[in-house]
Amino acid sequence: MKIGELVSQWQDTASEPRTDHSYNVRLPLYDAAKIEALTEMFPGLTRDRVITDLLASALDELTTSFVYEPGSEVAAYDELGDPMYADTGLTPRFQSLTKAHAEKLSSGD
Repeated sequence: MKIGELVSQWQDTASEPRTDHSYNVRLPLYDAAKIEALTEMFPGLTRDRVITDLLASALDELTTSFVYEPGSEVAAYDELGDPMYADTGLTPRFQSLTKAHAEKLSSGD
């Protein structure tokens, strides 16, 4: 999700499963003030929801910034029959680690 899509999501108020694990952070003063401003602008949202959604959006944007690095393995062929090479950059490793951690977190380990 793009950062710009958050406002419409907040207006629609969607939810998804949350982990039992919590993360405590100390925000810089001005960032904390921005969180407070957003919760005042959208009174149906909690601080936790604003922080969670902003973090999720930032992570999505971060992963789209990972550069594709073609490997030697052919993963598929395009509509012209040209080979498409498997990505050996950060994306596949990040996806693999994310899946492993998601499984661990959902099992309560």
